[in-house]
Amino acid sequence: MKFHGVKACGMPSRSTKASKSAAGTGEVPDEVLDVVLIGGGIMSATLGALLVALQPDWTIALVERHGALATESSGPWNNAGTGHSGLCELNYMPDPGDPAQAEQIRSQFGMTQQFWKSLVEDGTLPDTSFTHETPHMDVVFGRRDVDYLRRRFDTLHRLPGFSAMQYSEDPETIRSWAPLVMQGRNTAEPVAATRHLAGTDVDFGAATQALAEVMSRRGAHIHLHHEVASLAREADGSWTIGGRNLMSGGRFQLRSRFVFVGAGGYALRLLQQAKLPEVRGYAVFPLGAQFLRTNNPEVVSRHDAKVYGRADIGAPPMSVPHLDRRVVAGTPSLMFGPYATFSTRLLKHGALTDLFTTIRWHNLAVLVGAGIQNLPLVRYLIGQLITPRRRKFAQLRRYFPEADPADWEWIQAGQRAQLIKPDRRRIGVLAFGTEVVTGAEGTIAGLLGASPGASVAPAAMVELLTTCFPARAEQWSPTLHRLMPDLAPD
Repeated sequence: MKFHGVKACGMPSRSTKASKSAAGTGEVPDEVLDVVLIGGGIMSATLGALLVALQPDWTIALVERHGALATESSGPWNNAGTGHSGLCELNYMPDPGDPAQAEQIRSQFGMTQQFWKSLVEDGTLPDTSFTHETPHMDVVFGRRDVDYLRRRFDTLHRLPGFSAMQYSEDPETIRSWAPLVMQGRNTAEPVAATRHLAGTDVDFGAATQALAEVMSRRGAHIHLHHEVASLAREADGSWTIGGRNLMSGGRFQLRSRFVFVGAGGYALRLLQQAKLPEVRGYAVFPLGAQFLRTNNPEVVSRHDAKVYGRADIGAPPMSVPHLDRRVVAGTPSLMFGPYATFSTRLLKHGALTDLFTTIRWHNLAVLVGAGIQNLPLVRYLIGQLITPRRRKFAQLRRYFPEADPADWEWIQAGQRAQLIKPDRRRIGVLAFGTEVVTGAEGTIAGLLGASPGASVAPAAMVELLTTCFPARAEQWSPTLHRLMPDLAPD
């Protein structure tokens, strides 16, 4: 199977001994690769693109269970496509006087943009056509939320990364920024908006494919239809990765000095397989999402922004409503949501038994404790599941009063495996964010959690490299700073 120039499926010629063991003999492959990346999403592709720049002599392989890359969370319709940079995401700044998280995410996404730009400048990436400049806006209604947004703006616009942000409580000004949002609206209701023109819409699926091609051209090998089922550490410290070739039905084995588990919702299960004490007590809780989407050119042409609002009182941070302009495969669309869904699958194309395969005696109390402490989230999920679609559509009309149901279709987005961590005082806590877990003297690492994930992939992967390969930090530093000039000094 061909994947946009990326080598797929068959084992690389220099791995003939590993190929022989794929028949299921149970033998440990003789050849030891330098790096194996598990999962074909944006994180593995980013790490791979970094590694081929830093260490071009290393042998690198990526394994993906599907027949294409970016079929899960990185797929363009499995996420909102927002280049998270703290400009409009109100959940990153619940206290309007504390900009710390918004500043951090702004800085990290800036590094992502620098990384992509540097790859274009040195000729390894053709372009960044997977990104589109799209204004990032907040629009809120009612005295409480207007007061909040005003205070948030007063805090942010004094900071260098946010100085170009605009604020208005004038309905006509807001109408000029987002006509579709204001048309047909009762202007007696207090309304406020912020706008920053330097926001970004990202097709993370196309970005994943582009970075994978960078890897492939520099010698990395990509094996599609390869599902990892086991991770075992050998006496010499290397790892044996085993599983099924879903095309041939046979078994495969690879052996590597370093393993990165970027398998989305399956990451915890694989790290548990590897018997990492660092994930003892960790659990995950699956959350899905639906969006409404329209491709009607007449509607799409009237909205050129990503408009975020504020979650209802008691609703969890991931429920922040937003009306987004998207560009996927050159076609503009509008998308609104998210609407929470629930399934015990940990991946969109996973199995209903997924959640239960991660439950251990040492994380059961953690899972239950986090659930008890997050009853508003439980009530929110139940409410979302029983709300009829006509009432859900009414939520869209809060941001687009004249929306016509005939123009919109429902789409199912990706699954999010929300991380739950043990806590001495509270037994278990729901962790919002992205976490890199490393173990076994830095020979294995995995990525757990969700947003802002894809947007901060280069920063997360540099953190991983620094943690797992401290002896190479000085050697790699010049290349990393060339790729990301704003990277903090060593």
